Amino acid sequence: MLDIKLFRANPEMVKQKLAARNLETDVVDLLIDLDKKRRTLLVKVEDLKALRNKKSEEIAILKRKREDASDVITDMKNVSDEITALDIEVKQISDEINEKIIRIPNLISDETPIGEDEDENIEVRRIGQVREFDFEPKAHWDLVEELDIVDFERAAKIAGSRFVFYKKAGALLERALINFMLDTHVLEHGYEEFMVPQLVNRNSLFGTGQFPKFVEDVYTIESEGLTLIPTAEVPLTNYYNGEILSEDMLPKGVTSFSVCFRSEAGSAGRDTRGLIRLHQFNKVEMVRFAKPENSYEQLEIMTSHAENILKKLNLPYRVITLCSGDTGFSSAKTYDIEVWLPSYNAYKEISSCSNCTDFQARRANMRFKREDTGKIEFIHTLNGSGLAVGRCLAAIIENYQNEDGSITVPEVLRPYMRNIEKIEKI
Repeated sequence: MLDIKLFRANPEMVKQKLAARNLETDVVDLLIDLDKKRRTLLVKVEDLKALRNKKSEEIAILKRKREDASDVITDMKNVSDEITALDIEVKQISDEINEKIIRIPNLISDETPIGEDEDENIEVRRIGQVREFDFEPKAHWDLVEELDIVDFERAAKIAGSRFVFYKKAGALLERALINFMLDTHVLEHGYEEFMVPQLVNRNSLFGTGQFPKFVEDVYTIESEGLTLIPTAEVPLTNYYNGEILSEDMLPKGVTSFSVCFRSEAGSAGRDTRGLIRLHQFNKVEMVRFAKPENSYEQLEIMTSHAENILKKLNLPYRVITLCSGDTGFSSAKTYDIEVWLPSYNAYKEISSCSNCTDFQARRANMRFKREDTGKIEFIHTLNGSGLAVGRCLAAIIENYQNEDGSITVPEVLRPYMRNIEKIEKI
């Protein structure tokens, strides 16, 4: 959530940042007008309260002198009634300001390139060599069914489209990837591991920015007031909701595996085959808490941690910086990491690493206390996939396939897969 002080101090800057996201800027002037009206009314309320106090003193003096105070009492009641009416008006304006400001996205960083949509994202680097096959490679959705390690048809019968059964070596490979990712993040990258709730309340989704704007993207149990998490970012980030951390706790990294649930509203017709876009999928998430002065340094560190997983798996990938028109609601700057998938003859997103600056912290009231000054400030939050497990499995299946339809298991995963070197049809 943005600070209303930004709108007062530099409205043109806010307009420029919103325009860069392809958003209307009229709301900036509207908020400034509402804020001015609210502050004018607050001054009037304070003046009236001072007058009411003065009238109270007059009444007390008159009563001590045993003189008639009825006129002054009437005056004080009229003042009190006016204060009550103004308080109601102030609350109504405050509610209107809040309702509008919570729907405004984070301001993009100065480092975020300006662009309309994903076509104007900027490639930062490519790592790894794309494999040249000496046979016609198959798509992962065909390979996994031929190997009988994934079942899409029975999952559709039981749950619907975009659900999946992993089975046999497929289930083992999915679990191996989860454990490998977590071990790497904890033992090499210094993250603290969590197991998180898979259901959260509305306040948590508001804190990370999914609510109220993206209600249609999640699955909600209305009777319980709980929602299935779209990512472990939600419970991990909200772990310190409403708390004040000590400065020596920062920076801090936490990680968790979770099942993620997304309705994929608006994605009809996109990536309908295979494991790329499911309603339920597994993901290992990274979240970092940082001081404002080093959060962009922490973004580079976290992105390198996600990249390290792909390097260890020897999967070719690229890193891109999202342009302003493609940057997510809560983010000021985002790197997407895309892994090479032969079936698409293209790179597909496998991780998104974002610096949300103090945007989420303001919504969730997460702060820290400076040791030297005692000043309390909002922390900066960052999040990134480390990685999307199903997409990683798909990338391994396609990039490590053999002409006979078998899949070579990456060496780094073999200790997690009972030392199996190759997945073959049984």
